[in-house]
Amino acid sequence: MTTRLDRAVGTVLGSAVGDALGAPYEFGPAGELAARGAEMRGGGGWDPGEATDDTQMAVLVGESLLENGGLELPDVFGRFQRWAAGEPKDIGLQTEDVLTSGAPWDLAAALHFQVNARAAGNGSLMRASTSAVYFAAAGREATMDAARRIAALTHGDRAAWEGTAVLHELVRIALDGADPLAGLPGVLAAVHPEHRERYGRVLDPGWYPGLATEFNGAVWPCLGSAVWALRTTDGFAEAVRAAVNLGGDTDTVAAVTGALAGARYGQASVPPEWSAALHVPLPGFGPRVLDADDLRELARRLAEPGRP
Repeated sequence: MTTRLDRAVGTVLGSAVGDALGAPYEFGPAGELAARGAEMRGGGGWDPGEATDDTQMAVLVGESLLENGGLELPDVFGRFQRWAAGEPKDIGLQTEDVLTSGAPWDLAAALHFQVNARAAGNGSLMRASTSAVYFAAAGREATMDAARRIAALTHGDRAAWEGTAVLHELVRIALDGADPLAGLPGVLAAVHPEHRERYGRVLDPGWYPGLATEFNGAVWPCLGSAVWALRTTDGFAEAVRAAVNLGGDTDTVAAVTGALAGARYGQASVPPEWSAALHVPLPGFGPRVLDADDLRELARRLAEPGRP
């Protein structure tokens, strides 16, 4: 029997593994993973098993939550800024603009959105595995609110907030041992009314990635593709492979898929040959490099009874 703790570890580890599996295929064509058959072998500037900014930022969020005993948004933002100054191999253009603008933590994303009017990327979705585990025990309203507040640090568009809130809530449902797909109607009812219809479309059982109207670097098709991958497969590895084989923003779509699939199937479902190669550098934080065991321990601490 898969326990809640197993699923919590699966969420964090699964997201990281999906990120590392997809990284070498980022911006490539559909079906490239299946055609090459190369898993955790590196490429595209990434070492075999190396996680990207998706997992690096998730770790920073998780460690901030633990070290502060809860959500301290200025601290999270400061860690993001330190990381960005450490010149990571990859950082989203919007996220970089916000973190390096010099504006204070509570204004930077909003000011960026005012100027650019485009801030619905998947950059807040990709880093949500750790916060989803931490806030799950607090219930639907609290976990969705926390997701929105963390997302708003870098994304001024409420669409990004709502997508991250949906992911938080789907993980919470899965950690409770229920089917996150069956819980979608209730999740959608908790989405902000102005965004409910659009998320309803990409999360509908009849939706598939070929219907996307934006590149999957946007929050809507990214989340929709992850849910599609979970819905159309029967296990962790199959779901994550399906996500990578979509092409495009492969690391993030697979990271989000891995979080959902890990929450549903538990840590034992993550192929050991994938987790064995996994490693997470933290630019800006010295020579630290986390491995799979470090992520398992981080997840256990985030899921401790009584938190948050």
